[in-house]
Amino acid sequence: PGTLQEVQAIAQQFENQQWGLQTFLEAEATEDNIKTLSGQHKSHILHLSTHGYFFPVRQSNKLNKTDNLRDRIRFADNPLLRSGLVFTGVNHVWEGGKAIEGIEDGLLTAYEIANMDLQNTQLVALSACQTAQGDVQNGEGVFGLQRAFKTAGVPYLLASLWKVPDKETAQLMELFYQYYLAGAAPRIALQKAQKEMSSQYSPFYWAAFILIE
Repeated sequence: PGTLQEVQAIAQQFENQQWGLQTFLEAEATEDNIKTLSGQHKSHILHLSTHGYFFPVRQSNKLNKTDNLRDRIRFADNPLLRSGLVFTGVNHVWEGGKAIEGIEDGLLTAYEIANMDLQNTQLVALSACQTAQGDVQNGEGVFGLQRAFKTAGVPYLLASLWKVPDKETAQLMELFYQYYLAGAAPRIALQKAQKEMSSQYSPFYWAAFILIE
């Protein structure tokens, strides 16, 4: 529930500064609409307030696999498939339902993001759980959403290291954009927002977010 309030509050901040913006809420928050932002459709900032997931490597022979989408993702060899974001419609296929013909399944994997063109996007903010996690490979870094957005051409990525509560995350994001729109660089804006949050909450509620450059 907090995500709707978050998006509306952030949108108001940008409108007050006379920024042009486009919002996708509820039925419009589809994977298809996110993919339209790839390439020529310039988006200076992309703010995604939704569920994020990351499944670590598992020994598949110790668990019962099924043909539903969730298990295919959980047991995938490619770490860019085991990390992603979900959008409207995903519940239909997550437990084994058939994909609706003509539209995406609502599961935007890191693999798909890595194949997008987001070179025109300066900042991506992932207001979701575990979006900075991934498989750590020696000499190669972390394979997950952060690798995917970097491959897509994004200079600054705001992501989380653990499961975050939506109410406090919304508050943090509003503070972040308050400082960002006042002229602070993304890293400074995050530092100021987290410092302000620290006067009210323990680190669990605000320290999950990191800025990846």
